[in-house]
Amino acid sequence: MKIGIIGAGNIGATLARKLAASGHEVKLANSKGPDPIRDLAHGFGAVAVSKEHAVKDVDVVVLSIPFARYPDLAGHFSDVPAEVVVIDTSNYYPFRDGAITEVDDGKPESVWVSEQIGRPVIKVWNAVLAATLSDRGKSAGTPGRIAIPVAGDDANATAKAFQLVDATEFDALDAGTLAESWRQQPGTPGYCTELTLNELKAALAAADRRRAPENREALIKEFAAAGARLTHDEIVARNRAVTA
Repeated sequence: MKIGIIGAGNIGATLARKLAASGHEVKLANSKGPDPIRDLAHGFGAVAVSKEHAVKDVDVVVLSIPFARYPDLAGHFSDVPAEVVVIDTSNYYPFRDGAITEVDDGKPESVWVSEQIGRPVIKVWNAVLAATLSDRGKSAGTPGRIAIPVAGDDANATAKAFQLVDATEFDALDAGTLAESWRQQPGTPGYCTELTLNELKAALAAADRRRAPENREALIKEFAAAGARLTHDEIVARNRAVTA
């Protein structure tokens, strides 16, 4: 597929590297133009472009930008064909993004994102830590392969997202509609807990909408207090314990 990625942080850059390595044609953009990321993109086998060019002549656009920056993309997709799949990898953290009343009142994050950009999205790769995405993928069929939830309202778009999740070396799980995507938001049992397909299915079913923001805030305070002392495995273990 031809893929444009907007956002060259930990998740966006890792996706560029892994998708290019699996044979996809990848363009990578950030908010500052192509020059600062040209070498980075070239090292991945991708091409650095402007964010305007990232949405042209592609099959899929992956948005991996800070949650609060989505209003900046209003109108960005006005000339992008309807069949182009748009993937949202973001998460809402009030301490970083500022309070967003609609989301605080219960609107699923990716529903809000869709409204900001005027385009339906598929929610993918939001529920995985950057180190997990980078280092813990496994070949299809390998025991213990980690699963990633995929939520969206269009079956064709979801099918393409499934192919790309597999290309990044994870199992894809149909997590339902975008309205149900709150089940994979921060503070839920399926968020950044490195579960297999069957385990993730059970975790999504067990998600508690009321508790999720409380869990999210409790974990942020704990991780901030611990600083750099926690290992990756300890972070995953704390996510599992608090959200269980």
